[in-house]
Amino acid sequence: MEIILKEDIVNLGYKNDIVTVKSGYGRNYLIPTGKAIIASPAAKKMLAEDLKQRAHKLEKIRKDAEALAAKLEGVSLKIATKVSTAGAIYGSVGNIQIAEELAKLGHNIDRKIIVVKDAVKEVGSYKAIVKLHKEVSVEIPFEVVAEEA
Repeated sequence: MEIILKEDIVNLGYKNDIVTVKSGYGRNYLIPTGKAIIASPAAKKMLAEDLKQRAHKLEKIRKDAEALAAKLEGVSLKIATKVSTAGAIYGSVGNIQIAEELAKLGHNIDRKIIVVKDAVKEVGSYKAIVKLHKEVSVEIPFEVVAEEA
């Protein structure tokens, strides 16, 4: 089933993308929640006209994302957390903690656009990806260290 996304959905696509999904996922979740519409020929025509009119605005959004990416380029984070004597973390470090550390540095990034590939359950160095735009993403290295008592 082809649908047109009305908002960004992680691991599926970005707003105004035409994607193919299974019928149940489209009919039972995406369309009723307003996240997508059926990609009929009329809807595709309207989308094309809308995108043509908004091309200038989309270019500005992409340039803003590139500017933010340039600011985030040299950033590396150090996240302190409680650690057992064996070096394992109590719980895990995820996108919420990374967003909080970035906020402390003055970069207000939505936690939903931060992706941590593997579960962070031990002290060490890792990388997170911040997806600012469909064409712009930044890799941020972070280090998980033991919290001082």
